[in-house]
Amino acid sequence: MKRLILSCFLALTMVIPARAAELTVSAAASLTDAFSEIKPLFEAAHPGNTLVMNFAASGPLYKQIEQGAPVDVFASANQKWMNEAEKKGFVAADTRKDFAANSLVLAVPADNPAKIRSTADLEKKGVQRIALGTPETVPAGQYAKQALVKAGKWDALAPKFIYGESVRQVLDYLARDEVDAGFVYATDAAKEREKVYVLSEIELEQPVTYPIAVMADSTHKDLALSFLDFLGSDEGRAILSKWGFKKP
Repeated sequence: MKRLILSCFLALTMVIPARAAELTVSAAASLTDAFSEIKPLFEAAHPGNTLVMNFAASGPLYKQIEQGAPVDVFASANQKWMNEAEKKGFVAADTRKDFAANSLVLAVPADNPAKIRSTADLEKKGVQRIALGTPETVPAGQYAKQALVKAGKWDALAPKFIYGESVRQVLDYLARDEVDAGFVYATDAAKEREKVYVLSEIELEQPVTYPIAVMADSTHKDLALSFLDFLGSDEGRAILSKWGFKKP
């Protein structure tokens, strides 16, 4: 009887999967569509494990990490917030890498009611509302501010600015025709191509690159590294490319 019980126990343990893990990925808002498509594919390749996606502007995501939020992987839309995470010791050694690139564009609602043709037109009296992400926390807003300061237009345009908490909020303003123009990523504008029209790509001193890293406190480091590897695989790169992201 004891031998029978032992045999049954061993048989059961062979079919019970290893304890499932929840991998929390905090990712820049502009990665929402691409990462949402990657999620079920990664989960299928790693049965029993679940990706928990947390999308927001990179600044608030970093603040969550700083305040002790349980995060396994951090994907930022600029180097600034990853630099901060690394400086504070939140990044696991030798896991940081750049995995995608993007472009900042000047966009308008599809009907372009203010008749804007370029950044030079933003100073026209008929242009009253220009949307951009809050520069202190939203990378797209930071890039936009840097470009406008360099062009000597920041102070003149400041009274017209409508700030968004993320680049996706700026995109929503444009899609709902609530602003005359806005600065978003090319990937975001492509998502709403029927409602948003891109006027031009903004020339930047530094390219828009996306770093990603495993967090030092992650209790699922092997699975987190597998997620980073998946992004660099042919399948992962195909999805990123589909949503407009380029190789860094």
